[in-house]
Amino acid sequence: MTYTVNCSILLTELPLLERPAAAKAAGFDAVEFWWPFESSVPGDAEVTGFENAVTDAGVQLTGLNFNAGNMPGGDRGLVSWAGRESEFKDNIDVIAEIGARLGCKAFNALYGNRQDDFTPEEQDDLAVRNLAAAAEGVARIGGTVLLEPVSGAPRYPLLTADDVLRVITRVKAEAGVDNIKFLADFYHLAVNGDDVESVIENHAKDFGHIQIADNPGRGAPGTGTLPLGEWTARSRELGYEGYIGLEYKEPQETAFSWAIRQHASQ
Repeated sequence: MTYTVNCSILLTELPLLERPAAAKAAGFDAVEFWWPFESSVPGDAEVTGFENAVTDAGVQLTGLNFNAGNMPGGDRGLVSWAGRESEFKDNIDVIAEIGARLGCKAFNALYGNRQDDFTPEEQDDLAVRNLAAAAEGVARIGGTVLLEPVSGAPRYPLLTADDVLRVITRVKAEAGVDNIKFLADFYHLAVNGDDVESVIENHAKDFGHIQIADNPGRGAPGTGTLPLGEWTARSRELGYEGYIGLEYKEPQETAFSWAIRQHASQ
């Protein structure tokens, strides 16, 4: 398996800009991040510092989230957030510029929570427009927009693979873009009660990305009951060729013990 370390949820004992080097020291050549800045349009010095941390570590940036708002405060994306349209669109240009310089081609757009002041239909219409703009914005660097289900966020409307795939189908039909794909987060799917085996059998060849964590607890592989090894292996058999994103919670000291055990047994 070719793994990429999500440095926004792992290695958090370290300052963010030290995490790519720590991932490299742990034996990984690829990293991914949630949006690593406070604003949608960070200053040049902030962007340069982030890019240097990745390149100096000698790792490949394989994925980057669009700004999703205040994640610790409960925000889960700007895509359907009425009132922040211009902020999201400004973020597209920054994302594309970072991607162009670092060779990153996959960009995760969190859909956003439901708002009391707008109907679901209004938010969904906005989401289609924003996702189309995002897809067009990253297409110029050969990029792909990813869309995923999320668990643990009561007002987030995309819970299952079907929820996500309906949105992707609509965006493709209405906007004529084809560079938007499903991010199969096996943890979120399992927690939300989806049939992960069926999702893999029906859609693995079309996955834009895979992320894993075990359940319960969103811990490292082997700390819970999910057959993550079987699921990832089957996805490969059915045509998925991308990275496996490590997006789980585990202290730095033991973050990759499972991978060391796996390597030793091969």
